[in-house]
Parts: sequence; structure tokens; C-alpha cells
Amino acid sequence: MKLIDSSSWIDALRIDGDPAVRARVAALLREGEAAWCDMVRLELWNGLRGPAERKLMQALEADVILLPTTDAVWARARALAQRARAKGLTAPASDLVIAACAWEHGVELEHGDAHLTALAALPD
Repeated sequence: MKLIDSSSWIDALRIDGDPAVRARVAALLREGEAAWCDMVRLELWNGLRGPAERKLMQALEADVILLPTTDAVWARARALAQRARAKGLTAPASDLVIAACAWEHGVELEHGDAHLTALAALPD
């Protein structure tokens, strides 16, 4: 299972999106291994541009595994924010929550986001 970040969802859902990303996301969906969290869902819902995109999101919500954003996820996000700041990295709060959710649930991230790459490189 992989938590798919909005950066990869956007590529996957665009006709002109990166073919490699589209293929990875399609494979995760086909295999029942696609996951997201509420923060990713919010980012995607916030960017929808009409009824067709709303229908697509509703269909995805029936198929994509929702990883809960628990108190442990929030605590991990806060700790991650402190570690990032200590290393001079400022990451969007949404990326902190998404990374923390994936790591707390023990799943990998599918993404194309430089902040998530930088967060993953931080020492524990």
C-alpha cells in the first residue's frame, strides 16, 4: 500500500500528466493498494473545477483506502515540524501531516513533491 500525495493524483488525473506517474497510480488503484489521508482529499477537493471532477472524486472515495489522521499522526507531524525547522527546512503544514500519516501507518509515499523528499531525508 502507498499513500498517494496530491502531487501524484494531479499528474495521474490529467490527460497530459506524467506517463510514469499515471502508470504507478493506475497500478496502485488496480491492485487495491492506493491510499490517501484527509489532508490529501482536502487538497484535491479544493482544486476541483466542476461537476465532472466532483463525480470523479466521489468515485475515488469509494475505492481509495483512507488512512486515519489520528492523534498519533498529529503528534508525529508536530515532531517532524520541529526536526525540519532545526535543519532549516520550512515545509507546508499539509506536507507535514501527509508525511506523518504515511509514516505512522507504515506505508510509503507516492509523490512528486520536493518538500516530501526533503522531509524523508531528515534524520530521526
